[in-house]
Amino acid sequence: MQPFPLFIGLRYTRAKRQNHFISFISMVSMAGIALGIAALITVMSVMNGFQKEVRARILGVSAHIQVMGHEDGPVKGLADWSPLLAQLGKYPGVVGAAPFVNGQGLLVYASNVRGVMVRGILPDQENVVADLGRDVKAGDIRSLKPGEYNIILGGALARALGVSLGGKLQLISPQANFTPAGMTPRVRTFTVSGIFSSGHFEYDANLALIHMKDGQVLYQLGDNVSGIRLKLAETDRAPEVAAQIAAEVRVDGYVTDWTRQNATYFRAVQIEKRMMFIILTLIIAVAAFNLVSTLVMVVTDKHPDIAILRTLGASPGTIMKIFMVQGAVVGVAGTLIGVGAGVLMALNIDVVVPLIERVAGFKVLSPDVYFLSDLPSDLKWNDVWTTAAISLLLALAATLYPSWRASRVNPAEALRYE
Repeated sequence: MQPFPLFIGLRYTRAKRQNHFISFISMVSMAGIALGIAALITVMSVMNGFQKEVRARILGVSAHIQVMGHEDGPVKGLADWSPLLAQLGKYPGVVGAAPFVNGQGLLVYASNVRGVMVRGILPDQENVVADLGRDVKAGDIRSLKPGEYNIILGGALARALGVSLGGKLQLISPQANFTPAGMTPRVRTFTVSGIFSSGHFEYDANLALIHMKDGQVLYQLGDNVSGIRLKLAETDRAPEVAAQIAAEVRVDGYVTDWTRQNATYFRAVQIEKRMMFIILTLIIAVAAFNLVSTLVMVVTDKHPDIAILRTLGASPGTIMKIFMVQGAVVGVAGTLIGVGAGVLMALNIDVVVPLIERVAGFKVLSPDVYFLSDLPSDLKWNDVWTTAAISLLLALAATLYPSWRASRVNPAEALRYE
């Protein structure tokens, strides 16, 4: 048997109202709550997907942890690095380690000039710390051989230079040669032996790969390397493992991890996610507080019913509960509809967005700006439950004042003109 306030509240909800305007306002409130929840779940899923996708693409090119030698001083880079490489390769949590040479330079092809980040790698070891071997779309990463001065470019960089496979270009390094005529820049001719596409525009437009031996010659490092790159079994433990390595392993340099190297990206995404959550929660709040006006009109319309219930012995608390039930039904219904619509939207964003692009005639994501060409989505159920809980709390809060007003109705005054 249902409790009396719940029974009456549900009867009021199901009953056909003579005042159709009240019914219309109730439907608008329910639709507003549902729309706000659906939008919030969809946006949060897209932000999660964006963060996950960008992180995956960044870590496909860069390392989880880098042990770097000093760039300045009497000794540049890491000296006698082979024992350190073997030690770090066996460190707990590390699944791959590879040395590299890092530098900057200018690439010149015909009349086109581009500043680039040059990375010298060992092709056989690179795949244990990054996915660049898989990302090479033209040519082969194994074409990087010492002394042959081959180079692999990012796709966007190759297009900007106007060069293709087999093209010869000049790489100018910041290190200078001292000659009787003075200082002259170091220039080396390289042959394009491959083009990669990582899916991350910043790397595709600015990164060039050469063999590590060629990099040591170009940047005058001798047998030293710029650092050692590490790959972890669990990417989220990178800060913890980096701190342990810095404390336990003797390194003539410093240790950094991907969270510090790319902190700007992920901090920006987190801030955007928080702000979007706040903004869209306000939309839910506006829709929820429409219930206030709805219930105020319902209470005014039901004054005679309230008076009769009071004369039959219903307490003010019972009357208050009746109208809280009525408002809660609207809030629960709107929440359930919104959660269902939001989950469906988040799970099918790959279908919805192309449809919107075709209808609107524009691209939602520009690869030049967002590094991605498709809108990603990663539905997290914690976000769904949090959104639903906030909606229900706001709807419940919106019922308190009108329900309190209903409990304060004087039966004699309400029945005077009936």
